[in-house]
Amino acid sequence: MEMKARYKRVLIKLSGEALATGNTGGILNYGFVEKICLAVKECSEMGVQPALVVGAGNIWRGRQGEKMDRTRADHMGMLATAINALALQDAFVRLGVDCRVMTAIAMHEVAEPYIRNKAVHHLEEGRTVIFACGIGSPFFSTDTAAVLRAAEIGADVVMMAKNIDGVYTADPRVDPTAVKLDTIRYRDILNKELKVIDGTAASFGKDNHIPLHLFGIDDPYNLVRAIRGEKIGTTVTED
Repeated sequence: MEMKARYKRVLIKLSGEALATGNTGGILNYGFVEKICLAVKECSEMGVQPALVVGAGNIWRGRQGEKMDRTRADHMGMLATAINALALQDAFVRLGVDCRVMTAIAMHEVAEPYIRNKAVHHLEEGRTVIFACGIGSPFFSTDTAAVLRAAEIGADVVMMAKNIDGVYTADPRVDPTAVKLDTIRYRDILNKELKVIDGTAASFGKDNHIPLHLFGIDDPYNLVRAIRGEKIGTTVTED
């Protein structure tokens, strides 16, 4: 029986760390990257229009530059997301997927500049689009970039693929009594200061009525399951 997607246009947020899963000696695990891209391709074949925002935690985090100027350190992180975006694009192309990288910081020789209408056109033409360089400004995380781009392109949902399998009542690595939640409201994430997504991203998602589904990417096929509407991870709602 053919499985149908629950959503039409989807913004997928990939953490940079996910791209290095299982590779302790480098910044990318190419085999795992290909599995992620295969999952996205399967979603496309179900009629989904996928756009991706990728982080840079496998290469650089702003806090690594704590002795640096914060703006400069964040610019380094933005450039690192472009490296990850190009790696994803390469894997997509090898799988026969028409893919475009769009960057919030102009680098015309390697990618297209982000233009909202052009991004939507790519999606409508069946292309997969990867957004790099966050929102192009320091002090804002790629989680925030994900919900912002989702709002701009009219995505039905943000699929937040993390190295944790959902939202917990506390940090499960610290508190053994922490319980995974099936659903949670944005306001509860903010009020309880849960760190599973960036506070600015949670506030923006709440104010702009953006559904969010957070799940673990240890198994890339979880992305397909989530887009089919299966109950995995945690759904985040406005109310």
